[in-house]
Amino acid sequence: MTLSGVRKVDLMLVDDSAVVRAGLRSLLEGERSISIVAEAGTVKEASEASARVRPDVVLLDIRLPDGTGFDACRTILRRHPSVRVIFLTSVADDELVEQAIRAGAHGYLLKEIDAAGLVRAIQDVAAGKSILDAAVTSRVLQLVKSGGTRDTLALLSPQELRVVALIADGKTNKEIGSELGLSEKTVKNYLSRVFEKLHVSRRAQAAALYVKDQTRP
Repeated sequence: MTLSGVRKVDLMLVDDSAVVRAGLRSLLEGERSISIVAEAGTVKEASEASARVRPDVVLLDIRLPDGTGFDACRTILRRHPSVRVIFLTSVADDELVEQAIRAGAHGYLLKEIDAAGLVRAIQDVAAGKSILDAAVTSRVLQLVKSGGTRDTLALLSPQELRVVALIADGKTNKEIGSELGLSEKTVKNYLSRVFEKLHVSRRAQAAALYVKDQTRP
């Protein structure tokens, strides 16, 4: 807990460069709301460390010497579904963004982000939100194939559509429940039905469908 009573976010850093990890540690160590509990430079080390320390959030690079960050993400989430994963990379590439989302990532940030933005993103993802760098948001929308979006969203009930709109607004299940007068369990039930109807498995994918529909002429 911090002095303000807010629980610290236990963060694990995963990057093949010790210099990058040292830089991130130096950048974040003075932040009271974040505690760096482990570091790793490979997929194997990341998997072992996450099992040992059970971090709240993993800050993960894509390029690792024994595999990819996507491999590490899938392994970590398969074993510990409550962990939140943010990719921090220097590349904004359509295919990489898609792979990150399909691997289960909760955030995708570029290394150009400033310190305040990185801290805020870590806190938001730990709180249950999904974060995308502004430079890759358009690429996420492109992951949703053209055609049929409105017909697909038409399958949702008015309440389900409201839930999806709030997901697109970055709201957590708790915040959605508070706004709509629902319990978190009820929100989760709505989400399950929404995912089934939209044929998606992640909040970011549902949000992308909704945003694309809202921005079409």
